[in-house]
Amino acid sequence: MSGYSLYSASCLILLLLSLSWRTSTALPVRTGLSGEKCADSSLLFEKLLQNITGLLKDRELFHRIETDAAVVISQAETVLACAPTLTQNSTCMMQRNSTFSESECLGNIMKDLAYYSAVIQSYTNSDLRLPETEVPLLNSTLEIIRSLRKSCSLTPNGENNIPEDVGAPKWENSSYENRQQLFKIMKGFQVRTITINRALGYISSGDHRK
Repeated sequence: MSGYSLYSASCLILLLLSLSWRTSTALPVRTGLSGEKCADSSLLFEKLLQNITGLLKDRELFHRIETDAAVVISQAETVLACAPTLTQNSTCMMQRNSTFSESECLGNIMKDLAYYSAVIQSYTNSDLRLPETEVPLLNSTLEIIRSLRKSCSLTPNGENNIPEDVGAPKWENSSYENRQQLFKIMKGFQVRTITINRALGYISSGDHRK
């Protein structure tokens, strides 16, 4: 392996470690987001993660769906926008990232919530195998997302200026194929929600303001 490759690999490892800094779990620090409208929402984000995890285990909603695949197709750049700042390191010589923006991170989180809200809503309006079971389960997720979008809105009046029609699937295949696709998307949402919880923990720590 070349010296440049070793250098790049070391930097990548440090970045990945920084993303999981301050947390050995996916749960946020519960101190709130000082000075932000998401100050009281950390428990709601935790609830969202628990809700999604529960949905993925539901044997009626995802009957006979056996896959570990996850799909993240939201256009939000949450992973990059919410990456913790890095201090100088003797190997990679990374300087503290002074461009970290709390509002940019939260804005991308809002884009994620808008996208997954549209996905779930469009699915509940499709031809379902067991609508009497599937709709209430998914509506519980939608209610949490709506609450988060309202409490974490970046506009003064609490409204959201992110459109709902953000590329949700058409759900034109069979019930099984649609549920399989939804499962993969929700797995991706679970992964993204873990990232969001870690980002909120980082913002709550206040280290990006030092």
